[in-house]
Amino acid sequence: MGEYLEAVVHIVDDDQSFRTAVGRLLAASGFRVALYESGDQFLAQFADGEPGCVLLDLGLPGLSGLELQDRLAEKAPLLPIVFLTGRGDIRATVQAMKAGAEDFLEKPTPKEVLLETIGRALHRYALQRFEQDRKHALRRRLANLTPREFEVFGLIVRGRLNKQIAQALGTSERTVKAHRHNLMEKLGARSLAETVSLAERLGLIDSAADQLQR
Repeated sequence: MGEYLEAVVHIVDDDQSFRTAVGRLLAASGFRVALYESGDQFLAQFADGEPGCVLLDLGLPGLSGLELQDRLAEKAPLLPIVFLTGRGDIRATVQAMKAGAEDFLEKPTPKEVLLETIGRALHRYALQRFEQDRKHALRRRLANLTPREFEVFGLIVRGRLNKQIAQALGTSERTVKAHRHNLMEKLGARSLAETVSLAERLGLIDSAADQLQR
């Protein structure tokens, strides 16, 4: 996960003196930072897919902090958001946390608390991005299966034996074994357990069964 060491902390706050001060603090602590005076400016400049997190004020000109959070849920769902505001209230806090905010801090926040929260947010991002990249890689492998290999895959993960698969597909057990060998090789699975685990991680056991029923 070394690539996430270059993560950017995005500070979105309409108080210029505050965002500059926090930016300097984080830069001095070894973080890369980017400063924005509004949610609209952030959306215009943010590069989707870039690792990082957002320090977000609640009350902003134009898009509010909560509205920006909603936009980011669609644009960059993995990007952690830490609300850092002097205008917080219980209702806003509950709404932000229900929508997936990493934390909700009030100004002024002690340096140690801020750094710990950012570190936790970046760690969570790295874990989620790693898992997402892993799933994408597995899906690319799955896309390399032929239609018949996918049929065999669907029956394997449902617990069918080679003989049962051959009967279901109207082919020979020898042919099923060949398809099974090929698909496991394409998927990088060394055993039946790994094949089933792969399907479960991708949530494909049901979808494979649905494909067979069409």
